[in-house]
Amino acid sequence: MNRLALPIALAVLAFAVPAFAQTRAPPPPPASNLIDLNTASRDDLMTLDGIGEVRADAIIRARPFRAKTELVERRLIPESLYEKIADKVMARPPPGPPAPTPARPPPKKRT
Repeated sequence: MNRLALPIALAVLAFAVPAFAQTRAPPPPPASNLIDLNTASRDDLMTLDGIGEVRADAIIRARPFRAKTELVERRLIPESLYEKIADKVMARPPPGPPAPTPARPPPKKRT
């Protein structure tokens, strides 16, 4: 019985590994290839499937975005379109105003 257990286990693994590999999602593209919703030009936005002049203009008017999911939350695009472009866009937060420098207390007078 032990002589058959090892070959059967190896056969099961041989079929399981390729099936598992096929179900894994491809890795996301590098951030450098993503279109930033907060800085992209109208033409850059229009390179996305389903984004024409009207939607590109609406995205630009709705800036800034804290997250790319706001495209759907603010009803700029339908969820079905978002699913097609989500891996091609990002929303890098815009730089905020510089932090205020703490006020220095006045020098003490010497007496």
